[in-house]
Amino acid sequence: MDVIAELSGLIGADAVLTSKSDLEGATEDWRGRYRGPALCLVRPSNAEQVAAVVRCCARRGIPLLPQGGNTSLCGGATPSETGPAPVILNLARMRAVRGIDPVNSTMEVEAGCVLATVQEAAAAAGRLYPVSLGAEGSCQIGGTIATNAGGTSVLRYGNTRDNVLGLEVVLADGTIWSGLYGLRKNNTGYDLKHLFIGSEGTLGIITAATLKLHPLPTRHAVAWVGIADPADALTLLTRVQERCGARLSAFEMINRLQLDLVVEQVPGRRSPIETPADWHVLIELSDNSDGDALDMELQLILEDAFGDGLLTDAALAASDAQRHAMWEVRHSVSEANKKAGVGLTTDCAVPLSAVPAFIDAATAAVQALVADLPVIVVAHLGDGNVHFIPFFTFDAWNAVGNAVADREAMAAAIRHAVNDEAARLHGTFSAEHGVGRVQLGEMARYKPAAELALMRAVKQALDPQNLFNPGRLLPPG
Repeated sequence: MDVIAELSGLIGADAVLTSKSDLEGATEDWRGRYRGPALCLVRPSNAEQVAAVVRCCARRGIPLLPQGGNTSLCGGATPSETGPAPVILNLARMRAVRGIDPVNSTMEVEAGCVLATVQEAAAAAGRLYPVSLGAEGSCQIGGTIATNAGGTSVLRYGNTRDNVLGLEVVLADGTIWSGLYGLRKNNTGYDLKHLFIGSEGTLGIITAATLKLHPLPTRHAVAWVGIADPADALTLLTRVQERCGARLSAFEMINRLQLDLVVEQVPGRRSPIETPADWHVLIELSDNSDGDALDMELQLILEDAFGDGLLTDAALAASDAQRHAMWEVRHSVSEANKKAGVGLTTDCAVPLSAVPAFIDAATAAVQALVADLPVIVVAHLGDGNVHFIPFFTFDAWNAVGNAVADREAMAAAIRHAVNDEAARLHGTFSAEHGVGRVQLGEMARYKPAAELALMRAVKQALDPQNLFNPGRLLPPG
């Protein structure tokens, strides 16, 4: 019996997709940069079916590639051009919200739930699931856990890792580990869930999770601020933190080029302020207060900052519609950049105090390689994560292809130059996007040998056949 027939018998013929049209969206990433063949796409309906698929592939030595919403920026969920064609495992049929406990502030969900659906279900119960990112309308909760997604609320609520209490995972031999604990304190040995959070599908298949919820904010104050430079933005961040504490839920920064691209490329988007500025900051406060106290607090902070010369212009959202419009500008950056050209996205994080120095040094480093190369900056400034993006228009990218022998090698050299500056400032080359296959060289370049050895030992222990998402996360060695 061939593998397609066996899988069809295990989970149903309608759950095993093999046609070119069925595989088209799964064998290429959303930006059209990475692609490769797949044996088939399977869509199991429960953990038992996932376990059956895993056992089938293990017997036959066929690699498994877990894929959620396929929104990775690192090629982590797209088949490779070389090596054995994998079975793509998508959990879109496993999208149930199994239960919400508002008193315990937890919810149990299956891994195929779309992140936005999780947020909506929590809100309907008067609670908040705080992980928020631009792809939340399509990315699946299992994928966000497997990649330890960050987003715009890390400043207040932490990464995905900080908002997961328990997991259900299918292991490489088909065993289902049910660790769906809803406890904040459980001091009984190794906290196994953390092996799988951020493992990018290389150690096990996450099929369900118990998530930590928070009080649902009922009041929001949002402002869009024009500012001269990142150093002034940091000064403003410190002031807001000192006066607002935990009520500060987001502090996002972009440069002028990024705002211009959003306005040019995405219909309906416009600058929230009238005065042109080299840098822009989006600030959000949230809590459960009554009345307009939050708006007044943010307004007073901005007035003081303006009086001290920290701001060039500011707009305070006067309605939910204006608040959403400001956030739509911020969440449109990926769409705009994809339409406008080729951005060599990096995902660095440095200590907050080093952010201005990092931006200056990285700009000088890339422009030493390509003179006057434009740079996009999108920063989760409150947590030190800077997406520093050397940017080529499509015409410029094509011209580079005609001018150099190996355009991809040039792109890698540009990314190395950026990441070297982050490392010099005691930072990292990947803050939230993960490693996938694109960053394997960076793992080998920057990760200490002892760390890589420990990671390889864990991989060998949990996936000795190397069938779970091979060629991702861990460089050969």
